[in-house]
Amino acid sequence: MVSEQPSGSAKVEVLHAAVEAFRKREITYRDILEDLPVAIYTTDIDGLVTYYNRECVALSGRQPVLGDDRWSVAWKLYTPSGEALAHSESPTAGALRDCRPVRGVEIVVERPDGSRVDCLPFPTPIFDPAGDCIGAVTMLVDVTEQKLANERAILLAREVDHRSTNLLTVVQSLIRLTKADSLEAYREAVEARLTALGRANRLVADARWKNVSLRSLVDVELDAFSSQVEVTGDPIELRPQSAQYLGMLVHELCTNAVKYGALSVESGSVSLGWAIDDSGILMLTWQERGGPPVTEPSRKNIGNAVILGVARQLKGEIFRDWRPEGLRCTLLCSRDRL
Repeated sequence: MVSEQPSGSAKVEVLHAAVEAFRKREITYRDILEDLPVAIYTTDIDGLVTYYNRECVALSGRQPVLGDDRWSVAWKLYTPSGEALAHSESPTAGALRDCRPVRGVEIVVERPDGSRVDCLPFPTPIFDPAGDCIGAVTMLVDVTEQKLANERAILLAREVDHRSTNLLTVVQSLIRLTKADSLEAYREAVEARLTALGRANRLVADARWKNVSLRSLVDVELDAFSSQVEVTGDPIELRPQSAQYLGMLVHELCTNAVKYGALSVESGSVSLGWAIDDSGILMLTWQERGGPPVTEPSRKNIGNAVILGVARQLKGEIFRDWRPEGLRCTLLCSRDRL
């Protein structure tokens, strides 16, 4: 039995159906590529751009020209170190030249407006049924935010290391300056100073290791005696380490006032104020009133050693006047040191 051969018109219909099916598949593939959230473009064997999706426009900041742009949809290319990169030396050009995928090579795309985008390109050769390379498809992944996040993480790690070193230095100074007649007295003194340092440190940490205000630091240290302490002063921002030292200074003055001075009695009061003069010098003054009569200590005590140590760390000067009505203590320090 001989099978019937399709007529000429039937062959045309079959061909049209095949072409239509291919066209529909092509439209479907292009729709998929347009919806992908990454830049994708294709080139022929000579590197001329034959297709690009809308993300290419967003990433490159320009409208690529089909059949004119070669090897890349970008306006300009650079290496991660900032050196100009010729389009003919781009990863896509390398993939076409060597007929193999290129991976792990980072590039920087510069837009016409001058802004730059860090990218990881994934150029992959396209082969025909005979195995000949006929072009390439390239995916560009924007890694700018990832790089910025990584740089921030590195910077944060360095900052934590720096802050930890500074904090250990402060603690070492605190322990070295603390002296006592007994182990129990020494333990109590160190614990109280570490607690004061911890309050200042928490304030700095809450500010994400940025500057903190002198007023907020003083309020934290003197919170328990707010009814007996009057605080006045201009707004002043402190660097983290300066805040730690000034927190210790206020703590020592408060501790001495509680033990021997105005804060040891309900009728006593303290005024704490500061100002910066035209030459940039901070004058911070602690004035006690209404407490027991005070006299200059006959011997060095722990608090005085810490107060003097803080002044040295800030490269400032401390002046103390044991007046009958109460201690007056003044710190002079350049604002630049704060």
